[in-house]
Amino acid sequence: MSVITQPMPGVLEKSSDIPDMAIYRLTVDQYHQIIRAGIIGEDEPVELLKGWLVRKMGKNPPRRVATKLAREALEQILPPGWYVDSQEPVTTEDSEPEPDVSVIKGHTRQYSDRHPGPQEIGMLVEVAESTLVYDRDSKKRAYAEAHIPIYWIVNLIESVVEVYTDPTGPSERPDYRQVKVYAATDEVPVVIDGREVGRIAVRDLLP
Repeated sequence: MSVITQPMPGVLEKSSDIPDMAIYRLTVDQYHQIIRAGIIGEDEPVELLKGWLVRKMGKNPPRRVATKLAREALEQILPPGWYVDSQEPVTTEDSEPEPDVSVIKGHTRQYSDRHPGPQEIGMLVEVAESTLVYDRDSKKRAYAEAHIPIYWIVNLIESVVEVYTDPTGPSERPDYRQVKVYAATDEVPVVIDGREVGRIAVRDLLP
């Protein structure tokens, strides 16, 4: 079984506190204000990461398909009291990313006046092709700092799923202490709230 388990030695590529796609510096409150004012439309290809407004990459067919496959696979095995969302905002202290797939505690209607926060997230998934470096660096550090318990990267370049766990939380260099890499012939365990609720074949997540 081609699964690698190791402590994370730090970011996998050269890192910067400012994402490469950064446009403008904003707080979460300022970001919400300009959305309410109509300066940024809800469908604009931007998100807030670590206080920076950044451009989101376009959705090519493989990424779109893999995102839908991940969402459908997770929906089939989640226990009651959890639901799956796709490319919708999650609010942290200084970020409002829009992960490709989110597993969220509760029900959709309870978030009618706000977006889910880290304490309500079971896991986040990013589907990566052209965004692989960004998802392994800026996104991973932001999720680790917010103490998102589990972060998957569906890596379309290498046809693997990278599973990051044990976040450091706020620190000088936030990161995940553990990573397991699952090959196309493997099954990925889905762990929600500390309990394995099922397994998904990696091949079922690949377009």
